[in-house]
Amino acid sequence: MFIMHIALQGCLRAHDVEYGITADTGGHIRYLLELAQTSARDRDIERIDIVTRAFDADFTDGDYRIGCEYVNPKVRIVRLPTPDPAYRSKEALWDQLPAFGDALVDYIDRLERAPQLLHAHYADAGHIAGLVKQRRGIPFVFTAHSLGQPKRDYTAATRRDEEVDTPAERALDRRIATENAALRDASLVIASSRDEAELQYAQYPDYDPGRIRVIRPASDLQAFAQSQPNARVHAMLSRFLTEPDKPALLAIARPVTRKNLASLIRAYGESPALQEHANLVILAGERQSLDALEPEIADNLRDMLALIDHYDLYGRVAYPKQHHGADVPSVYAWARVRGGLFANVAFNEPFGLTLLEAAAAGLPVVATDSGGPNDIIEQCHNGVLVNPCSTDAIAAAALALFDDHERWIACQASGRKATSVFDWSRHVDYYHRLLHRLSGSTGERVARRCSRFDAMLACDIDGTLVGCSQGVIRFNAWYAGQPRLRFGVATGRSFHSALLILEQAGIEWPDFLITSVGAEIYRLADDGVRYVRDTRWAERIDRGWQRAAVAEVLDAVPELVAQSPLEQRAHKISYLCEAGIDIAPRLRRLLAEHGLEARVIHSNERCVDVLPVHASKGAAVAYLADEADIPQERVYVAGDSANDLEMLQTLPCAIVVANHRDGLVKACGLTHAYFASAGHARGVIEGVAHFQARCHAS
Repeated sequence: MFIMHIALQGCLRAHDVEYGITADTGGHIRYLLELAQTSARDRDIERIDIVTRAFDADFTDGDYRIGCEYVNPKVRIVRLPTPDPAYRSKEALWDQLPAFGDALVDYIDRLERAPQLLHAHYADAGHIAGLVKQRRGIPFVFTAHSLGQPKRDYTAATRRDEEVDTPAERALDRRIATENAALRDASLVIASSRDEAELQYAQYPDYDPGRIRVIRPASDLQAFAQSQPNARVHAMLSRFLTEPDKPALLAIARPVTRKNLASLIRAYGESPALQEHANLVILAGERQSLDALEPEIADNLRDMLALIDHYDLYGRVAYPKQHHGADVPSVYAWARVRGGLFANVAFNEPFGLTLLEAAAAGLPVVATDSGGPNDIIEQCHNGVLVNPCSTDAIAAAALALFDDHERWIACQASGRKATSVFDWSRHVDYYHRLLHRLSGSTGERVARRCSRFDAMLACDIDGTLVGCSQGVIRFNAWYAGQPRLRFGVATGRSFHSALLILEQAGIEWPDFLITSVGAEIYRLADDGVRYVRDTRWAERIDRGWQRAAVAEVLDAVPELVAQSPLEQRAHKISYLCEAGIDIAPRLRRLLAEHGLEARVIHSNERCVDVLPVHASKGAAVAYLADEADIPQERVYVAGDSANDLEMLQTLPCAIVVANHRDGLVKACGLTHAYFASAGHARGVIEGVAHFQARCHAS
């Protein structure tokens, strides 16, 4: 396969990337280079071109006009000229795009064979990929890296009236419109987090969740896992500090507005307790004269220096102008041996590369609750999430971790898992399987979709399908021998969360997903890659659903705490409650007293999900079976908890796996169910075999 990446922003080169030299030279370049190099190790990948823009850079000795530069024998960087030879920031690139698009089409036409797929990075590259697709029919994958709409959200609060119609605002409008066009035209959109896939993209008119895949961010973290402090780093930082051996609150970020470094300084400056406990250390890229920097970087650095002066933090804050890139792992280690913390309080962090580095280096983190850190901390349990707009919350979270040594040790130990979880081989394996399906280089999708199904299996995921790796292997082998069985999942997880856990477990892509406890249905499209949301199901369950009124009543119940925005859906409201109380009957009575109809599901002791009265896992399974004309005696459902109870009660061929919980063995309405002797996926296989044998016998 021949893959062509398009990436126009920043100073991209094969080696010794000058990170932080411009506002657009950041982690996305490292991501792209590591992705390409790892992709190239796959024998099925024959060639990778990374196409970017050639320009003159008078602010560096680096040569960015070289037409071709090899990263390795399979991967090369190709630079195409545009009318203006000067470096351009992303906001100023737009008038160069038509010429770049023409140059790229000409370049592709001169090749012996065209690439099978394009992969566009950032909005401007998405625009170019759309042009190439229109002219030459080459499909493209889109990775935004960061989105314009969240930027608009976090800048709106501080924007003055006179700033509404400015060149910067018009450029942001154009960027958001271009991102929406890429979302519409791309064959596949890759997001780095559930937050990006489910909240950020959802603000765009052409949002299509079934076309988006979350692929966990990856990085080569071995240097950080093995890092040790060195004398050069100690000298670089300690010269700023009166007490250099105190714990360090460390931040490493480009000084751009989105990274919110000013709020970190304010949080530190406004907290005498935090100043007493720790030093603040900020690596904000490399610089010479402030006047030689891009306006955004220069303005932010000036603000940071003014804040340090305002709070009189001299002797307590280190902010070196220069550092060696090779010393960055040692900076993390320097902070670690002092019992420090890492802070990333960006307004929005799509990726979270520095959080992975800190985790691998054994440094607990305080991280923004907007973007990729949600997934990283959920997976690694290596720190806390905070509201990046609250300086009080930032300071309180840091102090709490500094003051709780046992928790610090636990976060450090958990964070070490990042080296195995956020791993390039796993990332690229999933990425390549998606690309092979998109390019039509595999026949498996055709074989599956041409089958006529005469039976259906719907399984819960957590505790049912997953939980035993050997069971998953058995299930995949068994399912491969069931060509007429339509397989899907019915889960409380969201669509993207469900796909993530299935991918992580290694389970075959299902033909359908019933997600959010039955609130949403997705079907695998004929291309074998996209999933299509069932809008007729959404319309059916919406009848009589008064979401705002239900939320208003339940938000006032003191025993309920709303789950994160990621767990809230148009047809699902989710809360947490104290363990040990049976709160569902009381909530049903309360809603009835207000004349509201809703389904209340209490499971896993602490989870409360509230749905439209017509929505449930069981109802969704029955709906799909009816549509496919599959009789109920050939519809198998499997589960392990109270979250599955209604589905198990509703369908006649119900399977309860041996590792069940929530008192299912004593639950009413399950006399018809088969209680398997095996747990997890083995129990599912056992249950289906039981009902198949009974059906054949009759």
